[in-house]
Parts: sequence; C-alpha cells; structure tokens
Amino acid sequence: MTDRLVRLLGLGVRGGGGRVVVGVAGVRAKLQRNALSCVVLAADASPRTRDKVERLARARRIPVLVGPAADRLGAGLGRSSVQAVGVADAALARGLVGSSEE
Repeated sequence: MTDRLVRLLGLGVRGGGGRVVVGVAGVRAKLQRNALSCVVLAADASPRTRDKVERLARARRIPVLVGPAADRLGAGLGRSSVQAVGVADAALARGLVGSSEE
C-alpha cells in the first residue's frame, strides 16, 4: 500500500499546478485556507508535527493518512526527507484514501 501511495504522490508532484504540497509549513498554510483534500504524514513524523498537522486537518474534516518513513516518502518525491504532504487535487485524494482502505 505504501509503495502505491508514494507513486501516486510522486505523480501529483510531477504534474505540477499545486496539486500536491510538500513540507509541514506548506501543508499547514493550505490547511488554514481549507485548500486540501487529504494529508499524508510520514510514519516517523515528530510528535509536534503530527499534533500541529492532525489538529488542523481534523478540525476541517480532512482525512489524514499515515505513509512510509520520512526518508522513503521524500525519496519517492525527489526530496531528501518529507514529514508531511498535502493533496489539493480531489481526485488524487480519493485515490489515496481508497488505496489506504484496501
């Protein structure tokens, strides 16, 4: 499941257009503007990151998925280490949530 999740996120990043936001600060900013359809947190995200992002997401009823470790998540997105990824594209978010339920 996590390999598919990372592949889908990678496609969203490469597709451009702001469909996917990488990084805690960007994810929090988009959450505050109600501009995300789901959030993916690294399995080893720090408790502080988890608290900040999850609280905002849950307040806005946005699903939060747990992805692979930050290094693996980042590698799949062409970055070093990524703790949080936000998905603005509704169709991509549905695909991610659907794949996490399988």
